[in-house]
Amino acid sequence: MIKVLLVDDSPLALTILKRMLSTAGDIEVVGTAKNGEEALRVIPELDPKVILTDLHMPVMDGLEFTKEVMDRYPRPILVVSVSVREGSLNVFNLIGAGAVDVFQKPKSGLEAEYLQETEELVKKVRILSGVHVFRRAKPSSEFVVRSSEFKEGASRLTNNASRIVAIGASTGGPQALQQILAQMPSDFRLPIVCVQHIGEMFLAGLIEWLQSVCQLKVRVAQDGEMPAAGNVYFPREGTHLVLDEGGRFRYSMGPPVNGHRPSITVTFNSVAERCGKGAIGVLLTGMGSDGAEGMKAIADAGGTTIVQDEMTSIVFGMPKQAIELNAAEKVLPLYEIGATILEMGRKSKKEG
Repeated sequence: MIKVLLVDDSPLALTILKRMLSTAGDIEVVGTAKNGEEALRVIPELDPKVILTDLHMPVMDGLEFTKEVMDRYPRPILVVSVSVREGSLNVFNLIGAGAVDVFQKPKSGLEAEYLQETEELVKKVRILSGVHVFRRAKPSSEFVVRSSEFKEGASRLTNNASRIVAIGASTGGPQALQQILAQMPSDFRLPIVCVQHIGEMFLAGLIEWLQSVCQLKVRVAQDGEMPAAGNVYFPREGTHLVLDEGGRFRYSMGPPVNGHRPSITVTFNSVAERCGKGAIGVLLTGMGSDGAEGMKAIADAGGTTIVQDEMTSIVFGMPKQAIELNAAEKVLPLYEIGATILEMGRKSKKEG
């Protein structure tokens, strides 16, 4: 059984969530609490596998509660709130605090909508029950200090001047991207292209959140523009991002790959074809297999490939698939990936 703790100051919300989860025979609501402080007192006794919490609550809100849980009793947290409907910064503040995912609070409506929401909620709880979490990461500045010690391995990753960094991520990706991008100085010499699996309406919030910690400019790639140093690019929602023969960004409305559009593999394949030995492919935490075949393409083209290790991954699905394809040149903990990319960027500057 998947033991779940519900935290919400609304009795009605608790009743609705209980009813939704009761449709799944493998999920058991073992307790409820009306605020974060009350929930913290019962966690040791109830030992829930997954916690569902509201954001806005008296005494201790969902954000502070998430921070406390990740410091004291690390486990998967799903934030269920009306305040995550439009992909606001609330979502990414919660993710930065340690929450794994968010879910829009159920709204009264048609029975078909209720059934769809129930199915989605149950699916998320089941997914989170298999997620590996750990105590909240240290602040980015501490990661820079720690990762600066890792230089020898980084410098021997490639003998070729690099031209572009391509990063793919899914579940747990925003936290990982934040830690990596926070380490990049304003004069980093390579363009960075990121493909993050994320729901519609959340991309703008993700970019704004990452920009708050990143010295590079974080933005959506424009069709026809040339990737330039000093920029971190994301594809538009619902479209694949590729490079054309001239190395410029182009968008494709081709079918989803591995269930995703944009797909990490589509972008990685294009980077491998256009940049060859100058490509640095990085595959981070995430569920499924998207990106693994693309990493293999980069490796086969002579580029450098790095995957996040199991210990620091929220979900070790995509990195594991890449390793099994022999597509990973290096398997590194998250805190070493940023330093490795930075060192390779410096090497590219010297050789370029």
